[in-house]
Amino acid sequence: MLLSQQAERRLLLQPPLQTRVTQLFQCRYPVVLPGMSWISTAELVAAVCNAGGVGILATGPLTADQTRSEIAKIRQWTSKPFGVGITLLMPGAMDNAHVALQEQVPIINTSLGKADWIAQGLREYHGTLVCTVTNRYHAEQAITESHADALLVTGHEAAAHGGDVTSLCLIPALAQRFPDVPLIAAGGFATGRGLAAALALGADGVAMGSRFAVTVQSPLAEAAKQFIVQPQNHESMTIYGRNFDGIPARVLKTPTSMQRMHQRPWWPVIWYRAVQAAWKLKQVPLWKLLVGVVTRQISLDQLFILAQFGAATEALTQATVEGNVETTGVQFIGQSQGLIHDIPQVHDLMQTIVQEARHVSLDQLPTLFGTTTTTTTTTTTTCIQKNTHGNSQQQNQQQEE
Repeated sequence: MLLSQQAERRLLLQPPLQTRVTQLFQCRYPVVLPGMSWISTAELVAAVCNAGGVGILATGPLTADQTRSEIAKIRQWTSKPFGVGITLLMPGAMDNAHVALQEQVPIINTSLGKADWIAQGLREYHGTLVCTVTNRYHAEQAITESHADALLVTGHEAAAHGGDVTSLCLIPALAQRFPDVPLIAAGGFATGRGLAAALALGADGVAMGSRFAVTVQSPLAEAAKQFIVQPQNHESMTIYGRNFDGIPARVLKTPTSMQRMHQRPWWPVIWYRAVQAAWKLKQVPLWKLLVGVVTRQISLDQLFILAQFGAATEALTQATVEGNVETTGVQFIGQSQGLIHDIPQVHDLMQTIVQEARHVSLDQLPTLFGTTTTTTTTTTTTCIQKNTHGNSQQQNQQQEE
């Protein structure tokens, strides 16, 4: 249900944080729920939006009709801006994108494909395009070819398909290279300290997939949630490789995932899976697939990705939906799982994150540098704005001296 203004005032306790992301998305806090298949559903998206962040609906497993239905549910449960995620490599992605454009969804987040036509559709109703990238080359393409309004920058620490470079290096590198483009940092962020660190590195917000997946409102199987929060499942309990779904990905470390990640299938198996996936994805018959490989229009790497991407679905649903994390399933999870120790309400989690980020930025760090910062509960400026203001004062003082 939609929250009344009075209810919102009671729930939203921490003052807003103002960054380019909050200005672009018209949200209270620069914290994003990324689109995670079978997890970022209407209920969780609405919960994050009502808590002051922005939720992105995952459409990978959905048909066009299901996507339209989920969008309607989100609008029933929140009046806040939200987004829809489109993984352009997935079956039905184009249909889902058309639905999002028809429904005039405020934000569309694309990955694994060129999104210039989506950007054109968004311009008709002043929507926002966010492109997911993992390196400088992808970022350049997203900005110049897809005309992205913002980038979701995914570091090596992230669940699923992070890149080769860690967030610690990737965020400042892209912030320096593309200073006019708002950045959302993803990969390794699950706490207020992480939010403060991302802002200090040059990002304008963070995406916290693994953290929001382990909340009360998340549809992630309860058995999976309980497994993740066990004390022994620390930040090293993940593995990274490309044999699971054909694209370099990070998953929860279990005997099943280790076997799937370390053993590359035989080529006859890859061929069989590729033929099945090609027909499902694009209705491509076998002879066209063969011609593509022979003429080198389709590389062996592309064939492998096609085969494994489709084959991974069953294992993912076994873990995410059924909760069979330790047996037949494989669970995407980031290294931030070592920071996840509870299963909170989304609103409580958001308040904790913002409160901790504010405390670190305004109380702890100024002490280290020999400065003091006065804060109150009615403050509405961000740590970045305060630091910028402080730096300007120091520069003016130096000039006067």
